[in-house]
Amino acid sequence: MRNNELSAWTLLVASAVLGSVTMLSLSGCKPPAPTEVDVSTGEYVESNTTASDSNITTTTSQAVETPIPSDAAASDAAASDAAASENEADAAPSATAKEPIADNSSEVVSSGGDWPQWGGTRERNNTPGVKNLPLEWNIGKFDRRSGDWDNTKAKNIRWFSNLGSQTYGNPVIAEGQVYVGTNNGAGHLKRFPSKVDLGCLLAFDEKTGDFKWQHSSEKLITGRVHDWPLQGICCSPLVEGNRLWFVTSRGEVRCLDTEGFYDDEDDGPVKDEVVSLAAIMNAGPSAEAFELALAGLAEGKLTDAAKAALAASGAEVEGDVKIETVTEGKSWTATGKFNGVERELTIKQIGPRIKFFKKLGTSDKRDADVIWVYNMMGPDMGISQHNMCSCSVTSYGDLLFVNTGNGLDESHLNLPAPDAPSFICMNKNTGEVLWTDGAPAKNILHGQWSSPTVGTFDGVPQALFAGGDGILYSFRADQGKDGKPELLWKFDCNPKTSKWVLGGEGTRNNLIATPVVYDGLVYIAVGQDPEHGEGEGHLWCINPNMRGDISPTLAMKIGDDGKRIPIPHRRIQAVEPENGEVEVDNPNSGVVWHYSMFDTNGDEEIDFEEEMHRSIGTCAIKDDVLYVADFSGLVHCLNAKGTKDGKPIVHFTYDMLAQSWGSPLIADGHVFIGDEDGDVAIFEFGKDNVEPIDEINMGSSVYSTPVGANESIFISTKDKLFSIGK
Repeated sequence: MRNNELSAWTLLVASAVLGSVTMLSLSGCKPPAPTEVDVSTGEYVESNTTASDSNITTTTSQAVETPIPSDAAASDAAASDAAASENEADAAPSATAKEPIADNSSEVVSSGGDWPQWGGTRERNNTPGVKNLPLEWNIGKFDRRSGDWDNTKAKNIRWFSNLGSQTYGNPVIAEGQVYVGTNNGAGHLKRFPSKVDLGCLLAFDEKTGDFKWQHSSEKLITGRVHDWPLQGICCSPLVEGNRLWFVTSRGEVRCLDTEGFYDDEDDGPVKDEVVSLAAIMNAGPSAEAFELALAGLAEGKLTDAAKAALAASGAEVEGDVKIETVTEGKSWTATGKFNGVERELTIKQIGPRIKFFKKLGTSDKRDADVIWVYNMMGPDMGISQHNMCSCSVTSYGDLLFVNTGNGLDESHLNLPAPDAPSFICMNKNTGEVLWTDGAPAKNILHGQWSSPTVGTFDGVPQALFAGGDGILYSFRADQGKDGKPELLWKFDCNPKTSKWVLGGEGTRNNLIATPVVYDGLVYIAVGQDPEHGEGEGHLWCINPNMRGDISPTLAMKIGDDGKRIPIPHRRIQAVEPENGEVEVDNPNSGVVWHYSMFDTNGDEEIDFEEEMHRSIGTCAIKDDVLYVADFSGLVHCLNAKGTKDGKPIVHFTYDMLAQSWGSPLIADGHVFIGDEDGDVAIFEFGKDNVEPIDEINMGSSVYSTPVGANESIFISTKDKLFSIGK
């Protein structure tokens, strides 16, 4: 096997976006406090959630046919009404979710138009029916210092927009706007210059690339164990009509108005959201300004330094400002005209700083309009996400499905919140939690960064959850019963003898890729944090019409009488042969075919190119031809149906000679896939087309997946978003 070592920079990036194994010398993180950290003040306050939860208990239902072991049952968890903030409207009414609507996935795919979520539809198969895509383009040149664009040699680039310094989110296109997650490296908002670290969800005009608005998620004070620096928003949002749902790096599920404040409405129930504006620190060059500003506030005036700080944040003082004391020496209000808008600011002394706050309203066009918020790290649910939550949510009718991101602490040995749920179902209109499930529980290997998928099989809608224990779970995609979901089946994607070893030296893997639904079957590859290296991988094709434990094999202990005794699943290694344990074929297996290695050339040796390595990429399938990339940089092309006796049919592999983080796009008769070197390989679609027709460099790493919509290709690189079209 070739030596494909990661650079130190790459290790940092890899560890950040997908939840790395941080240095074991670091102390373990503590469970989240039973209160939320206010985004604006940094203080612990009541949650700003407006959605009302029902009280629920989460216990995994026993499936029919083969029983689900008791260790897969979720722990009971209670949820209570979320507290409203002081500025909030009345809590949203209880959800009355309607019967799920008919699946429109085929319409979205065939239309060639908008691509409104990760994978385009809830089935997550990135195969839009878009036409007239370019097969050649040139991004021109960018000055590394100034960022100026020399478009002299540019070709087929409709527009570009600056993103943050590290971007992993896949673009989403809906209703004339493009959305992408990134960090704050571009500094689109004046009050948050590029040096301020944020998680950002950006909205751009689809035709022009003009920046529209930004949702800003300030970093959690707990640091990298929960919210890794510079990683921003790594998920893709879901857009339906004028509503958008996504998960922040702070572990919140948020619903936004896609029109922002451009409709001159502050839609609710979240209204008058308080955000930070500026600050003066009592340290370094600003220490004197801090003291003067504090003295000025006591006298009922704003000093020049305070006015300068406000002007730098986009709130320039115009005319007289009325200062009123709320708490002596601690808090004040400032009423006047700021940047042409009459408003009241809040001023607080918080430790070594004076902070200025404002309420968002219809005049704040470049900020997002929040509809509702649910804080999964709050006291009701108590999630302790590892590094971040990066789930791209999906929906079915009024139901919203979310991977919570619950995971280990920094020691990578302890699970701070073993009873917290891993998978939840919400009412997407109100934010009410309908049911939760914690099936992986204490068996979570690292973090949980996959995204859910919904498919309908034999008339039964199923919500697919890739658990942090390497097991794929299927739940009936409905409201559940008495706050409990119905578990239909589970599938262990690792051999029972595989072993989890810190740092990636073992053979047991996570599930980071997203399950894909195609022609009544389910497809998923296993992988780990890219920092852990290439490793041994597996690609599975699964029959979702089975019930119970449909894993390929079962774990057994041979008793003294020679009988086989089932063994409950264990985190590190399910079967330990040295202890008399065995892995046996499961008579209820749901395996259609399995690909780990295949002697394609028939020389009775397995070469590097004949192995499936760990993958964080998701399959794309069309006309029974499947493409997937692994982290080693191999593009694998297989027959999606396999042989009748359960063997894979491998058409070819192609080595891109650079690590691949993203997934293929199959569109307009071609396949597009990017790599860490910034190249986008373009293949003519088909099993016989083993070499790309071109490889086009995008100027910086392509960690995301190309998206096709409305006769355009949208590609987010590490720092830019491109719209490419003829």
